[in-house]
Amino acid sequence: MKTLKAGDTVPNFTVTDQDGNKVSLSDYKGQKLVVFFYPRANTPGCTAEACNLRDNYKELQEEGYALLGVSADTERKQKNFQDKYDFPFPLLADTEKEVINAFGVWGPKKFMGREYDGIHRKTFLVDESGKVERVIDKVKTKDHAAQILNS
Repeated sequence: MKTLKAGDTVPNFTVTDQDGNKVSLSDYKGQKLVVFFYPRANTPGCTAEACNLRDNYKELQEEGYALLGVSADTERKQKNFQDKYDFPFPLLADTEKEVINAFGVWGPKKFMGREYDGIHRKTFLVDESGKVERVIDKVKTKDHAAQILNS
């Protein structure tokens, strides 16, 4: 698994969001973008992370960032997650792992002694031209917006 790193160009992608709308990287040309990957909608860590970004959404927007949340959940699960917590940003239903593989965040994980393949919780800051500016590998779920804003 080759994870994108600072300086890499993000390959274009098109997947659907929680409402079935097509979302492409090219939609964000000329805009700074935060792409955050989370393992599963409605789990404690993912909820804490997304709620922290929601609560600091205005500050992130003031810094010029658009946000995209990505997991391999279905549109229905993403919609339920978004409705339940009132997220103002799209959640991509990357069931085919197109975006997940493009960024290189799928791979072996360990949890409570067992190994399995899954999504690594990582966040990518992408500049206006579609290049990775920064990768946050160690996401603090309850304080994630600060990690992005205090770069």
